[in-house]
Amino acid sequence: MSEGAKTWLVTGGSGYFGSVLVRLLRERGERVRVLDLSESDERPPEVELIQGDVRDPALVARAVEGADVVLHNVAQVPLAKDRHQFWSVNQGGTETLLAAAKQAGVGKLVYTSSSAIYGAPARNPVDEETPPTPAEDYGRAKLEGERACRRYAEQGLDVSIVRPRTILGHGRLGIFQILFEWVRRGKNLPVLGRGDNRYQFVHSDDLADAILRAAERPGARSYNVGAAEFGTMRETLEALCRHAGTGSRVRSLPQRPVELGARLATRLGLVPLGPYHALMYGRSLWFDLSRTSEELGWEPRWSNAEMIVQSYEWYLANREAVLSGAGASHHTRGIARLGLLKVLPWLL
Repeated sequence: MSEGAKTWLVTGGSGYFGSVLVRLLRERGERVRVLDLSESDERPPEVELIQGDVRDPALVARAVEGADVVLHNVAQVPLAKDRHQFWSVNQGGTETLLAAAKQAGVGKLVYTSSSAIYGAPARNPVDEETPPTPAEDYGRAKLEGERACRRYAEQGLDVSIVRPRTILGHGRLGIFQILFEWVRRGKNLPVLGRGDNRYQFVHSDDLADAILRAAERPGARSYNVGAAEFGTMRETLEALCRHAGTGSRVRSLPQRPVELGARLATRLGLVPLGPYHALMYGRSLWFDLSRTSEELGWEPRWSNAEMIVQSYEWYLANREAVLSGAGASHHTRGIARLGLLKVLPWLL
């Protein structure tokens, strides 16, 4: 541990992205504490675990005690499709953490928000001043978490907000596992319409770098984070198909009927998608990165194509463990029940 190391609390530190932050902080020689419902097999013994729910005020107060910096990543994600927990965790849990951090005199808190607060924007690129227009409960709840951050910032707590685009990187699966499995088997992949919607991803390492830089910068601020090199959804999936060499191709489906059908099937629980997935797969969304680059000195290293290929290769190398990992987080586990998606490759 380096001399003068800070104590960092990482909420959700046992999950996919939280584990990335823990790893980078340990490489820097910082003291790290994790607050999470789950234990992680990858947690180093010197990383303290406080196991429990971010909605528990007494537990959260114990977790923030003595922390210099809090990185807040706990969230109920779209794939979980639990409307009640979207609000109780993403809004209520965030309020509980903010109150405890203010009481404990925490020096800095960084809230990992979501691009879902923008919904399907009327124009691109989106910057930090673009009005939020969330279109489903996950995005609305994350936006309320942001509003709570701003209220506490007005009361003197130093809070910054980081909004990532869709995260990829080694170990990141969730809904991507379906695409990766189809490519592995040589099945075709769908795009909606021509697939010419520009869609930006972000690598987990690039996102972690931005969050750590935001944590070191005093003052409440919001930052949007994504890849600098990206293209359309078709281009990204075609890059994956070329790399895999399994015979998979990208094929078009009619956009409007498929979007309507996906939203209905999602609502009825017939597919393992969240409303945000059904909304955005065929829509454009990308960030203007100017503020993040200029104020944090941050530049992303990974392109869309590079990160989706890396995620696919990780899946191939870890497929059996993934498919048996029922205890993993929503972002790292395999999806066992495809529902109506089972028939989709036969239509392409």
